[in-house]
Order: sequence, then C-alpha cells, then structure tokens
Amino acid sequence: MQSNGNRYDRETALVVVDVQNDFADPGGSLYVQDGETVVPIANDQIAYAATAGAFVVYTQDWHPETTLHFERDGGLWPVHCVHDTWGAMFHPDLRVIGEVVRKGTQGEDGYSAFSVRDPRSGDTAPTVLHGLLAEHDVRRIVICGLATDFCVVETVTDARELGYPVAVLRDGVRAVDLKAGAGDRALQRMREAGADLI
Repeated sequence: MQSNGNRYDRETALVVVDVQNDFADPGGSLYVQDGETVVPIANDQIAYAATAGAFVVYTQDWHPETTLHFERDGGLWPVHCVHDTWGAMFHPDLRVIGEVVRKGTQGEDGYSAFSVRDPRSGDTAPTVLHGLLAEHDVRRIVICGLATDFCVVETVTDARELGYPVAVLRDGVRAVDLKAGAGDRALQRMREAGADLI
C-alpha cells in the first residue's frame, strides 16, 4: 500500500520514534518545537501501515529518576521521560496499536531505537528492536517521530548499518536544533547513510 510516495507491505515496519508528552506537548520538559504536529502525520501512516499488514513499533524513552543522561546528574538534558510519569507517556492523540520498545531504562543514553549507550563508558548494547523486526520478517523500515537531530538520526544510521533500506517521512519529524541547523545536518547525515527522505 502506498501513502505520500511511501509504500507498506508485510516486509515493512513503521517505527514511530518517541512521540511522548515531554517532547510532543508544549508543556513537556524537553518540548520539540512543533512536535505535536507529527502526531496526525504519524496516525495517518499507522493507519496505512496497519491496513497493509505492516509491522508497527513505537519507541519510548523510559528513564529512571536519576541518570547520567540528565543535566543535574552530569549529563546533557533536563529531566525528561521518567518512567511512569506524564512526560514519559505517549501523546494522548497518538494511535498506539503495536509493540513498544523502551530505551534508557537502566540510565543509559537511549538515542537509537536499536541500541543504548552507557553515558560513562560509552559501551553500547542492543535493544530488542532488531530481534522484533527479525521475528516479523521485516526487510525495510519507515521512520517518523522525534527528534530529527537525536533519536531519529541515530535510529536511521543504526538501521542502515544493520542493512535495512530506510525511508524517513520528512514531514513526520521535527528537530530540537540545540545548535542552529542541527536538524538540517541530521537530514544530510541520513541521506549520506543511504536513507530515502520522502
């Protein structure tokens, strides 16, 4: 099945990245400008994917209360997406119908949907996503969500390294832009990694 130049089938997975209140709601602690505008786009794609029998999976930051990921504990970010809080929940308008992969549950940096990184040692470990995709015979991935210049780009580059063809829904991502132009640079990284921006 096709939507906006994209196609879905039983060998395709739609990965919806971190559409959570802390990122997608203006009241969130790490609000991404216009983050809420990805919700209806994601919902449309979820509907197309489900109709075509594609696998739909969601990622969710799910941090402990104290972690080196947070600025107050020595990391980069304000406190966000602490497990079981409002901020960690999916945006209430997001249609959630598939599997959920939680990231950063033990205090790791959880940028990519495919891997987590120890903020002290830099060691990486896989999430369950690659295994889930294999179980569902997924050969290709479509990605949307938040934020372009962190979790989306890291998910895309990991997916490409694992050999998946990747399509990124250009209208379905938004950037933090901590540094001016970071979102555009992330899109360029995705292109250079071999992803299709559609």
